[in-house]
Formats: sequence, C-alpha cells, structure tokens
Amino acid sequence: MDWPHAPVHRLTDVGAYMVTGGTLHKQHLFQSPERLDLLQDALLSLAREFGWVLQAWAIFSNHYHFVALSPENPGTLRPFLSKVHSTSAHALNRLDKAAGRKVWYQFWDTHVTFQRSYLARLHYVHTNAVHHGLVRVPSTYHWCSASWFERSASPAFQKTLANFKIDHLQVFDDF
Repeated sequence: MDWPHAPVHRLTDVGAYMVTGGTLHKQHLFQSPERLDLLQDALLSLAREFGWVLQAWAIFSNHYHFVALSPENPGTLRPFLSKVHSTSAHALNRLDKAAGRKVWYQFWDTHVTFQRSYLARLHYVHTNAVHHGLVRVPSTYHWCSASWFERSASPAFQKTLANFKIDHLQVFDDF
C-alpha cells in the first residue's frame, strides 16, 4: 500500500526519468552564485558516480529538475539523491553556520516512457529558468543545461525540441 503523504518511488524500470527535488518549506537557501554552483557541482559529479546520464538539468534557489537516463539499476536514484542532498546540505550548513539544519524536503520522480513526453520534458527543463522569470533566454542562465544543449545538439534536434508544447505538462513545480 502506498503512503498517501509522500511521493511514490517505483524505481524498477530502466529508462528515462524526470526528477524534481525541493528544499524544506520551499526555502530559498541556494540564492547566491556560490551556492547554486555548489548544488550544480554536486548534482553533475554524483550523477556520473552513480551512472545516471543527465540529459537536462536546472538548479534554482529552492528546487531543481533534471531528466536523466538510468543505469541498469534505477533503484540507485534514491542513494544518488541522498548523497546529493547530504553533500549540498552539509556544505550549505557550513557556510551558514547552521549545523544540523534540515535543507531538503523530498523528491518526485517520473519514469518517462513515451518519446513525445521525454522530448517535452527536456524542453521544459532547458527552459525552466524562463518559466520562473529569471532570464529571457534559457542559455543565459548558468545553472541549467540550455547552453550545453545549444553547443552539443544538432540544429535540427534543437528545432524539434523547441517545437514541443510544454503548457500541458504535469510537472511538480510549485516553487
């Protein structure tokens, strides 16, 4: 039986996942470039360590999103995020001299099984800084994958992704 007060994590199928993590009480704890770098560095390096291949990411002062391809054991998502959360929380708490403060609330994941849904979610994450009103052009936001995508993806794939509508996506993003 699923617990009704927390997100369900069914991490059994290999494939693409979209993940959102949020701070406790939606507190804006990562609100400086140094703190955003700290969280982004932890996410990128630990994704490699745990075998998750990031396809898109966006880091904000009180939450993050990413789309990644799982390793053979998608159950490693839980220890991967646990390490991201503990590493970033310890570093942040050292900066703020707030030992023991709880930083992270929980995470939500979606196993993405349809190509159109996958492409829409990639577009959503790459452009999320625009959605939150932080920038006008996604590639100018340093803590997301949009500029990497512009440098790495073919112009045809960039155009395809840009044409995917994201206004009907159901993504937990109440931050």
